[in-house]
Amino acid sequence: MADANNSTSSSGSASIQIVKPKISPDMTTIFGIILTFGLIATAIMIGKSNANFFNVPSFLIVILGTLTVTSISYSWEELVGARKVIANTLFRKRLKPSAVAIQLMNIASLAKTKGLLSLAKLESEFRKDPNLHTAVQMVTDGYTPEDIDRILSQDLDALVERHRRSASILRRASEISPAMGLIGTLIGLVQMLADLQNPETIGPSMAVALLTTFYGAILGTAVLAPMAAKLERNSNDETMIRTLTLMTMSSIARQDNPRHLEMLLNSELPPSQRISYFD
Repeated sequence: MADANNSTSSSGSASIQIVKPKISPDMTTIFGIILTFGLIATAIMIGKSNANFFNVPSFLIVILGTLTVTSISYSWEELVGARKVIANTLFRKRLKPSAVAIQLMNIASLAKTKGLLSLAKLESEFRKDPNLHTAVQMVTDGYTPEDIDRILSQDLDALVERHRRSASILRRASEISPAMGLIGTLIGLVQMLADLQNPETIGPSMAVALLTTFYGAILGTAVLAPMAAKLERNSNDETMIRTLTLMTMSSIARQDNPRHLEMLLNSELPPSQRISYFD
């Protein structure tokens, strides 16, 4: 049988330790953002120029303008609800799909050998994972396989929709920020052209006007668009884990052979994550 850390053995020992999902910083995202801004700052510093790359009005136009224009496209409830999901791009639950599959196989094997009552006795352990606890509780409460599949599928669809909407907010913001930068540049150009009688101010005014485009391009390309892509990837990982749980609980309710469940789980897992539980 595959080695499962902190889990039961195939002999059906009624002892399962659920791995509690840990929320930890996504270092690839954090380092990526830091290094991107570091490279830009380095390029500015070694450019041997007296140009000032910080301008408060330009900064406000891009940042606040992106927030306000994005809010027009969505309701207040959608924006508030997306905050927690968007935070998952920086801090996420780390669960390896293959480890989750082994854990689910342990639960299925225990239910097959010891009965559903053995799962009810481990309720305190299942509480470490709220989603898993809810799913197991449905099985021990006697829900039919059809009801379990329907309810968990609806929950999964709702999760996917929340993540899709949150990613769309970031995508929309990544489109708006360069546009707000262009608007700021146009404002600066108008102000510059209105003062053409003073040639000494043309160069500095043009530099300030271009800064908003600079800010907008950085915000949209280096921050918002990558975060939207990372959110979609994280959503796919969580969807896979929820799907594995759904398949397992439906299988237990149908009293399927765990070997059949292993095949079902491997059909959902990517090749590099597939398990060999009974080998």
